Amino acid sequence: MSKHLWQTIGLGGLAGFRSMTAPALLSSNLLKYHPQALEGSPLRYLQKPLVAHGLKVLALGEMTADKLPQMPDRIAPSILAGRIASGALIGATLYKVNHGRLLNGALLGSVAAVAGTYLSFFLRKQATQSSGLPGGIVGGLEDLLTVGSGLALTKGSHVAQPQSRRWAL
Repeated sequence: MSKHLWQTIGLGGLAGFRSMTAPALLSSNLLKYHPQALEGSPLRYLQKPLVAHGLKVLALGEMTADKLPQMPDRIAPSILAGRIASGALIGATLYKVNHGRLLNGALLGSVAAVAGTYLSFFLRKQATQSSGLPGGIVGGLEDLLTVGSGLALTKGSHVAQPQSRRWAL
C-alpha cells in the first residue's frame, strides 16, 4: 500500500473530527516541501503562506465554535458536506502530489471523512454521557486528540512530499 493512501485515510478521517484541522496541517506541510506536482493546479494555493495561516485561524475558530450549545450536530447534512469537501481536498492534494489520480484521492478522502464524522459523533456522545463531563470539556479533549493525531500523521512522514518513483527495468 502506498504512503499517500494511508495519509489520505488518516487525514481524511481527521477532517471528520475537525473539518479545518486536517487542511491546515496539510497546507503547513506543503509550505515546507513545496512539491512541484502542484504547479499549474488550483491546489497550488494550499502552498501559499496566506492560505496556510488562514486555515490555521479557521481551525482555531472551528474548535472554539464547536463548544457552543447552538452548534448543529456534525452529522447534519450541511455540516457533513463541509467535512466531505475537506476530506476530498486532502485526498485530491495528496494524490496530485504523488502523481496519482485526483478523483481517486478525492473519493478516498471523502469516504474517510464520512467515517471520521460518524465515528467522532458517536464517540463524543458516548464519552459525554458516560463520563458526566460537560460537552465542552469532552470537545476540548477531542481537539487535543485531533491535533495530536494530525501532528503524528504529518511529523516525520513528510506528508505532501512526493514519493520517489521506482522504475522497473
